[in-house]
Amino acid sequence: MLSEGEAVNRPVKAQESKLPRQLTDWLLILGFCAFLFGFGLNYIGLIGADEPRYAQIAREMLARHDWVTPVLGGKPWLEKPALYYWQAMLSYIVFGVSDWAARMPSVVDATLMVVAVYLFLRKFRRGFELDGALMTASAAAVVGFSRAASTDMPLAATFTIGMLAWWTWLESRKRVYLLAFYAFLALGMLAKGPVAPLLAALIVLLFAVVRREHRLLLQTLWIPGIALFSAISLPWYVLVQLRNPEFFRIFILEHNLARFATDLYHHDQPFWYYLPVSLLGLVPWVVFTVAAVIESVRLWRVDGQTSLHSEKGWNAFLVIWLIVPIALFSISRSKLPGYILPALPAGTLLVAEYVRRHISSNLGLPLILLHSMAACLPLIPALMIQYILRFHRLPWGPALYVSTVVALVILVTMVLTLHSSLGARMLRFVTLIPVVLTVAAVLKIGGAMLDERLTARPLASDINRVEAGLLPAAVYHVPREIEYGLAFYRNQPIDNYDRGEVPAGAHLLVAPDGLDPENPPTFLNGRRVSLLGTYEPGHLQYFWVSAPGAKTAGDMDDMKDMHHPD
Repeated sequence: MLSEGEAVNRPVKAQESKLPRQLTDWLLILGFCAFLFGFGLNYIGLIGADEPRYAQIAREMLARHDWVTPVLGGKPWLEKPALYYWQAMLSYIVFGVSDWAARMPSVVDATLMVVAVYLFLRKFRRGFELDGALMTASAAAVVGFSRAASTDMPLAATFTIGMLAWWTWLESRKRVYLLAFYAFLALGMLAKGPVAPLLAALIVLLFAVVRREHRLLLQTLWIPGIALFSAISLPWYVLVQLRNPEFFRIFILEHNLARFATDLYHHDQPFWYYLPVSLLGLVPWVVFTVAAVIESVRLWRVDGQTSLHSEKGWNAFLVIWLIVPIALFSISRSKLPGYILPALPAGTLLVAEYVRRHISSNLGLPLILLHSMAACLPLIPALMIQYILRFHRLPWGPALYVSTVVALVILVTMVLTLHSSLGARMLRFVTLIPVVLTVAAVLKIGGAMLDERLTARPLASDINRVEAGLLPAAVYHVPREIEYGLAFYRNQPIDNYDRGEVPAGAHLLVAPDGLDPENPPTFLNGRRVSLLGTYEPGHLQYFWVSAPGAKTAGDMDDMKDMHHPD
């Protein structure tokens, strides 16, 4: 029997122990998100064509004080909606314009998604909320796209929060969560277009069909929710259409319908493309994701009597959420890795549910071994990243042996820990060890070389050291990522000779190695071309091109502002 004093003090002590645990959870979540999403955000410049292009669009919109029409090079750029641009503009206002500031929207969105997973699981799967949050944060695709100045993470985050809100409404029947579902789908509509409500509708519809609850779809179609969705998402679409009559054709017909049905933008891939992409995106949790899907399907029996609110219903919902986006975009003719990012949080949530079911049992040595290999193998190329970038293969020698030994030591430690009685409880933390080391190795060891090989930032810096002023610039036979990268890092429109865009006056030209200044392209006849420098990592050269009719560099007033390398 408890004394009266003990009976009174027990709830107080329980509350005191609960608060430090929640505080520890928040510190762990925010700490891991800060590292996985934000550490070394400026180590590598903007990669590819999309990152610098989106970053520059936000800069130009901010300079024009225009929050409606996306603009690039002074011209409307209507391929994507405005949510990312708005977020980047706010980031520029707070932090100033930079490449890492352009990536902050994805950092914030990914963190909010992880926090939503934590809060959701704390409500419905208490005791496993930290597992699900850290598993979601550490999935390879989440880490990668959280560091990208792109529209993919804003869509994935808003969609994930929306789907979690829908299930919360289903369990609680509180309409405020249904309103949240519609609000976040509206933000998804502003992030990347109608794909957000389309995916949500397909997932809810299929779930209602397989559960034989056809009224569920009608219950979801709630007029106040639809009104809120319209109030959030439609004003921008209406305004941008009124200001740019070509918006409907460019955005809806070309960049949604034509992109899905044809290979208009040359992103064609095999039908099975998203199977390996999804598996890689779920590393290091891929093995347990596959195991969780198989077990969920095996345990799931559609007999018309299983409650929608049961554990089977939640697992069925997650499996459908994972499969529908992958299946839909597999049908699409245009395929890019980021398209299926909204599906992947369902995979990590399945893993958290799998751990919950097996918390009191052994996870099984084969699964533990495969999981540990999936977590540790990326560490070897991460430690060897400089050699791989230089020679495009793994080295044979002491460096490889040392890297392999490091990975093996961690792998053995993981296997022994996970095969113990605390295996399932320790899964999240022992798995994060190789993940953290891999991210740190890629950024600290390979950051500078990745910057040289994959971005235009060092090239722009080299040109700026040679050129005191800011001449117009053009490119010739170079990749799109160089063109758009120079546009951001020089903050100016970049003409492209291949499109017939030749500046009328003196300008800079970036071209591949081998362009002979004494024998320039025929459309430059009558202009003097002088080599200013070479950018060896990108196999590029940059030139000064005179205005028409100039016979010597000394004749040009523009050359007064030019420095020549020693």
